[in-house]
Amino acid sequence: MGQYSIKELEALTGIKAHTIRIWEKRHNLIQPQRTETNIRLYSDDDLKQILNVSILYNQGYKISKIANLTQPELLNKVTELTNEEKPVNELYIDQFTISMVEMDESKFHRMLSQAIIKFGFENTMLNIIYPFLRKIGVLWLSNNINPAQEHFISNLIRQKIIVAIDGLDHEHTDKSLTAVLFLPESEMHEIGLLFFHYLVKKKGYKTYYLGQNVPLPDLKKSVEKVNADILISAISYVGDEKELEKYLAVLDETFSDKKILIAGKALIDRKSMLPESIQTFATPEELHTLL
Repeated sequence: MGQYSIKELEALTGIKAHTIRIWEKRHNLIQPQRTETNIRLYSDDDLKQILNVSILYNQGYKISKIANLTQPELLNKVTELTNEEKPVNELYIDQFTISMVEMDESKFHRMLSQAIIKFGFENTMLNIIYPFLRKIGVLWLSNNINPAQEHFISNLIRQKIIVAIDGLDHEHTDKSLTAVLFLPESEMHEIGLLFFHYLVKKKGYKTYYLGQNVPLPDLKKSVEKVNADILISAISYVGDEKELEKYLAVLDETFSDKKILIAGKALIDRKSMLPESIQTFATPEELHTLL
């Protein structure tokens, strides 16, 4: 069970700490525990309650009216909002967060399918799933989700992207360019790379997805075997900067005749160490342009 400070609750819900205190005191919406030094600590149930309240509040409901709702009435109102013509992205993000905390697979699939139908797969990924993954990052930093919860929700997202990739046209011509997608050794978070795979395949490339934790010698063999035109990767973690610089130099030397595109803020912030042949991108739109 999670234990959240009021600042962590603010980061996860988007509701200011001052407002949360007012809701607690005036409207008795939650009843946090307190430490011996009188510091508030909030539970998973408190997080879910504030998320649901914030959904209605952000849609224009007065807090006094929300406070008078029973728990079933509150949940029904939230469900009604998800079925409206133009739901806001934040509503889905909050519901995904609740699904992760509760490890509720059916709810997550139902909400994600609904979002894809309304917004399309790419917009759902860009405007809902990516912000949701950033919220998971906040939970990780505050030690309020365990590995099982993170793996649970990440694998559900991963499955959806794979289904979307399988739904694309697999026919190619002799003129189709070839792309190899991979993550270096020690890089394990592949949701971003899977989405890049979807975008590159949709653009008509013949793709070879190698996945996570690929040693450089194995990458070299694969690129030679399929005669790849372009290599696409992502680097999110930087440990030893000298080791990273060495890896990029070897990558540049080994594939000097290839186009190399690498995503990740870690590299964008360190452009000075990049060989000229390696290009970085921060968004799917930038990837489209580079392709």
